[in-house]
Amino acid sequence: MKKLLFTIIASAALFTMNLSNANAQGYKNALGLGLDFGNGATLVGPSFKHFFNAQGAGQVELLFGGNSTRLQAFYQHHGAISGANGLKWFVGGGPGLNFFSAGNYDQTNFLLIPQAGLDFKIPGAPIQMAFDWRPTAWIGDNSDFEAGRFGFGFRFTF
Repeated sequence: MKKLLFTIIASAALFTMNLSNANAQGYKNALGLGLDFGNGATLVGPSFKHFFNAQGAGQVELLFGGNSTRLQAFYQHHGAISGANGLKWFVGGGPGLNFFSAGNYDQTNFLLIPQAGLDFKIPGAPIQMAFDWRPTAWIGDNSDFEAGRFGFGFRFTF
């Protein structure tokens, strides 16, 4: 019985510490809609963001549009903006895979995507938004570089 009571108290303490850490950075997880737009097609789909610590976050998106399906994952380093409650800057990037199919033509490309942007958690509301510049390098058949690509995310935090 003492072990069970100790386990419950320890679990509650860890949960409380984890919750206070999430509140210190604004949120721990966010799930919602991601957009990738600019030169070429606009892609839309589910987006998930998770903070590993106060500065480091991972983001995954599965996007659809323009005869393409795109899976992309990013690591982002965040920093606070003094005097702007809920607003952070971030830099990062990561890989992606783009699967294109139109008629009898199929193509898969590997993508390298750096990012620089702003992340805003609305104080007192479970809503987070982000906007970033994400120039994209396409590697594979018809390799290319698109400097004019941007991302927008609208997510609910938890």
